[in-house]
Amino acid sequence: MPVFDFNNTPEESKAPQCTYTVFYSSHSQAGPDHPMLVLDNRAGQLKHHSNGAFTNPVRKTAFEFKTEEGTVSADILRIDARFVSLLKWLGENHINVRLSGVIKEDTYAVYKIREIAFGGGSKLSAEDGFLQFMIERLLSSDAPSEEEPGEDEEEAGDSMKLTSIQSITDFMNCAGRTLPDNIRLWARRNLAVARSNEVSAEERRHAQRALSIMMNIQWKGNYFESIDPVEARRILDEELYGMEQVKQRIIETIIQINRTHTLPAYGLLLIGPAGTGKSQIAYAVARILKLPWTTLDMSSINDPEQLTGSSRIYANAKPGIIMDAFSMAGESNLVFIINELDKAAAGKGNGNPADVLLTLLDNLGFTDNYIECMIPTVGVYPIATANEKDQISAPLMSRFAVIEIPDYTPEEKKVIFSEYALPKVLRRIGMEKSECSLTPDGLEAVIDLHRNTSGIRDLEQAAEHIAANALYQIEVDHVKSVTFDASMVRDLLG
Repeated sequence: MPVFDFNNTPEESKAPQCTYTVFYSSHSQAGPDHPMLVLDNRAGQLKHHSNGAFTNPVRKTAFEFKTEEGTVSADILRIDARFVSLLKWLGENHINVRLSGVIKEDTYAVYKIREIAFGGGSKLSAEDGFLQFMIERLLSSDAPSEEEPGEDEEEAGDSMKLTSIQSITDFMNCAGRTLPDNIRLWARRNLAVARSNEVSAEERRHAQRALSIMMNIQWKGNYFESIDPVEARRILDEELYGMEQVKQRIIETIIQINRTHTLPAYGLLLIGPAGTGKSQIAYAVARILKLPWTTLDMSSINDPEQLTGSSRIYANAKPGIIMDAFSMAGESNLVFIINELDKAAAGKGNGNPADVLLTLLDNLGFTDNYIECMIPTVGVYPIATANEKDQISAPLMSRFAVIEIPDYTPEEKKVIFSEYALPKVLRRIGMEKSECSLTPDGLEAVIDLHRNTSGIRDLEQAAEHIAANALYQIEVDHVKSVTFDASMVRDLLG
């Protein structure tokens, strides 16, 4: 994080200079030998306790303090990387502090920072408590990455959140007609409520919260760039072994974007046994479309209100899960992954939660009871997964392009276990392939033991068990490698 110093810059030079270097430390306690920062003390005016303030980091990286001769600046020479942001905060807020340090030759090593009141007296307040809390938290943290962010990254506004009425007002004035018309008019009405003294504090709070949610979402159009079918196939091959017809069908469905530059009229419904890679396919499609994704687990939804939100007439009202998904994604174009669509409960007499999804899937717009505004859904691409087709209603099925995912054949499971599952486990635990291997009959035994299980999750667990046993024998019995035959596999996996 660059912080600049104009203190010793010649008048004719306008380029700022950074006076300090960053050092990386993970010491949990600060002391004379492990300081938080080091100041320039060639003038010899810093004492064991020095009162002053860090100057605004936009102008200089220095500590200003008063002496009998007037105000003196001491440049910051070195900073523990963990405290760069804290010093920036102290400087920007002009917080008076007392430094405790030790003088070493021409430098002053700071190992304690306390907040003080104006006039130099001790300030034992919540503010100083916060400062000490932050220092203790930073000291207990590991050193950050040594890759410093560039200037462009520093000034990016991605982490900015609109929460106050003033910031929301400024944003609306600047955004103008770039916001969708219905959202812009909705925002003006809610802003009037949030500012009004004629409504209750509860209504103002709800209006401000709804505004914050809506204005922090980037509302995009329905234009989508073309996708590369070769790249799409490569991504699917990474996530799914075999199943050539399934991959072809998926690409055929989403490649319509290349002609229309809009999302396909139907989302994807992936139906198949557990463990066959349905969720991996959904994540792969999100990568192909280059969109953020969010998941919704229908097995945990037992009331439609969880999806649609609650009315603002209740004190504890809040948006629904669907609106939360837009808020977390930060934009209106996203892949909505609906897991276990066939396990949606019938609810508690309030209707079927799965039927709430119909308006979301029609791309006509979705209304949340808390937000009270039609949310454009033309940029939402739904992908649902299910185990049983019979448990899904006909209206819901009609909104999807249905793709059935078959179970893997024994030959495919052999390849998946030997070429993907076991090597993946070995890499994760730091073993070489030569340290853990299977004979052909050992591989046959693994597949035979899991012949009645669907998907590959049980195979992945078997690979985990075999690799762990091999590692145990290498570490405890001091063997160089382990090769599992059929009898060893059956004894181990039972």
